[in-house]
Formats: sequence, structure tokens, C-alpha cells
Amino acid sequence: YPPRSRARDILERHGRAVARKALAAADRVAHLKPDRDLIHDAALLHDIGIFLTSSPDLGCFGTRPYLCHGVLGREILDAHGFPVHALICERHVGAGISKEDVVSNGFPLPQRDMIPVTLEEKIVCYADKFFSKSGGGEENEKPVEEIIGELAGYGPEKARLFQQWHEAFG
Repeated sequence: YPPRSRARDILERHGRAVARKALAAADRVAHLKPDRDLIHDAALLHDIGIFLTSSPDLGCFGTRPYLCHGVLGREILDAHGFPVHALICERHVGAGISKEDVVSNGFPLPQRDMIPVTLEEKIVCYADKFFSKSGGGEENEKPVEEIIGELAGYGPEKARLFQQWHEAFG
């Protein structure tokens, strides 16, 4: 990411907003002993793959669809020796993407489950839903009802999953 570029600014601002929200969520389940350092660092890195996507509104001029940014980010982080962070990156998109989602929708993604499994993965995914990168990253925290409505468009199970996370972390 070039210094002072739109893409870098959005990535950093969005990552910081998600990190703050994720750490607050982690505090609500402190008894489960979430790894706060992992949550913080993974929240900052979870969208690292966006520059490889064709998302001109974000200042990203790659060739891949935006939907691929989690998988692309995983590849980057795996290559740099961060396999746990890489899984969070891959699994944060939506409320997770199942192999069935990939196949039935013809998504240009690997045919595997990319659903948050660990507590840390769930917390980062949950926190990410509150912030849109199109607004610059952090200005407007979305209301829970709006997030549920957006996720319901991908299936009622996605909205239910987010509601469960909100009951635990919100």
C-alpha cells in the first residue's frame, strides 16, 4: 500500500475501528480468555487483500472481485508466516462463507468452508460488520438491525449467526 494512498488510509482507519470494537467484544467474554493480542493484530490485518481486488471506490485497482479479498489476504499472511491471522482474514467475509455457499452461488472462491471457528475469528468477524469501508472506514458504526438486515439477504442462517454473536459479544 503506497503511503498516503486512499486504499491505505481506508485499510488503516477501518482496521483501527474494527480492532477497537473487537477488543471491547473480547472484554465482554474475558472469562473465555480470548487472545487479545491476536484479536488486535488480526483486526488490523483482516482486509489486507483488498488492494488485489477491483474496487476503485476504495482506491484498489486489482483484478479480482471484492468477494475474494479474504482469500487473497490469507495468501499474503500465510506467505509471511502468520497462519492464524491468515485464517481470520479468510473467514471474516460476511458471517463466513460455506462450501455450499461457494458452490450454489458460483462464487470465484476455493470450494471449502471459510466460516469463523475460533473465538478470536468470531470476534473479529462480528466487529467488522459494524463498519463499512465505503464510508472511509470508521465514521459511521452501523446499527445492529441494519447489519442483521444485510446478512439476512444472504440467508436467514447468516443473520441468526450474527444475532448469536451479538448476544455473546454485544
